[in-house]
Amino acid sequence: MRIGMRLLLGYFLIVAVAAWFVLSIFVQEIKPGVRRATEGTLIDTATLLAELAREDLRSGHAQDGRLAQAFSTLNHQPINAHISGIHKVRNEYHVYMTDSTGRVVFDSSGKALGQDYSRWNDVWLTLRGNYGARSSLADASNPQSTVMYVAAPVTDQGRIIGVISVGKPNSAMDPVIKRSERRILWAGGALLGIALLIGAVMVWWINRSIGKLARYADSVTENRPVPLPDLGSSELRKLAQALESMRVKLEGKNYIEQYVYALTHELKSPLAAIRGAAEILREGPPPDVVARFTDNILTQNSRMQNLVEKLLHQAKLENRLEIAFAAVDVGMLFRQLQEQRSVVLSAKGLTLQIDAADAVAAGDSELLAQALGNLLDNAIDFTPPGGVVALRASQEANALVLTVSDSGSGIPDYALQRVFERFYSLPRADGQKSSGLGLAFVQEVARLHHGDIRVLNRPQGGCEARLSLHPHFT
Repeated sequence: MRIGMRLLLGYFLIVAVAAWFVLSIFVQEIKPGVRRATEGTLIDTATLLAELAREDLRSGHAQDGRLAQAFSTLNHQPINAHISGIHKVRNEYHVYMTDSTGRVVFDSSGKALGQDYSRWNDVWLTLRGNYGARSSLADASNPQSTVMYVAAPVTDQGRIIGVISVGKPNSAMDPVIKRSERRILWAGGALLGIALLIGAVMVWWINRSIGKLARYADSVTENRPVPLPDLGSSELRKLAQALESMRVKLEGKNYIEQYVYALTHELKSPLAAIRGAAEILREGPPPDVVARFTDNILTQNSRMQNLVEKLLHQAKLENRLEIAFAAVDVGMLFRQLQEQRSVVLSAKGLTLQIDAADAVAAGDSELLAQALGNLLDNAIDFTPPGGVVALRASQEANALVLTVSDSGSGIPDYALQRVFERFYSLPRADGQKSSGLGLAFVQEVARLHHGDIRVLNRPQGGCEARLSLHPHFT
């Protein structure tokens, strides 16, 4: 299972368990809470009615007194009230009053008149000065027919002369309880949905950051490192910095090993030539031989010096992690390259065609000039006298492409996959070989500009180098 799904599952389980505990407590507390609140209203009502019924009980007119008349009117007067979505249409109170012996002298329903209620808890406890309440079945065959009764004493000069008890069916409170339970369950479901959405966003964010880190690691593995991504999270940022530090150290070690091997290989030939020339010069050869071998020593020395300088430039470039981007006028850059190489172009009789189309790139102008200069030098070296070399800038689907093309013989198929290797070089028309660092330098410039470089043969002959700069950076 992916780490993002594990995090989402763990987060959702924690929220779900917490929500279940909270919701279960809420739901379990709804019914007793509503009944406690109802009991409070019943005791208030019973106490109030006890004060009103005192005179009826003292005068012996409990069956037709003021309380009886009020309930007679109430039972025949419909109620039409909408209370938070609950429609109330009738009075649900059942009120009865007993004398001091517990015999019913008034019943709002008229069913219990004259019966002995002295054994019911509400009457029994209230007659003895205690708080009296009970919950009983109105229908013995229906367990849902319970009625809650709360009694209050009817007193006269401090003496209990009767009890008035107010009852309300528990079923009358079911709509309130069910509505509250339903609303809480809906809220719980919404809470879980929101928690799942938040968890999904968190997992997407974490997976996105981990994906950036994975792509960065893959690019290092494939030897095409990209800039260190901004991961946002401090922990992931520390991990990315640790990977970057490890990459730099490993690359530094491999870099030194490769350069030592390559430099040793490249220096063997000029050193052997210088040694051979020096041994011949020690024998005191004729002046013309001395001049020839002296020139050879100077040539090989110049070759080694050029190689060392290019290696220093390459090493400096490869140690750079990023550059400052600025607007670069491509047309002006092309004209500068043309002016700098005008002597070489004239000497070989080459024509340099320029097509910039008012293109503007974003990057380091000096690095772009050096990279395009290396590509242009290669094109000049491999183009026969009287040929054509072209510099073009074109906006393609997702990149600004700077192209350097020539009309030479092209690159052999066996060399196309190796032209970007350090110190790999093809012989020129004059038999000389370059340092083999020019295209490696261009590749590093492309990396720093977050672009890419491709070299391919043209169908009509010659070679074409395409340096692409993506629009995010142009």
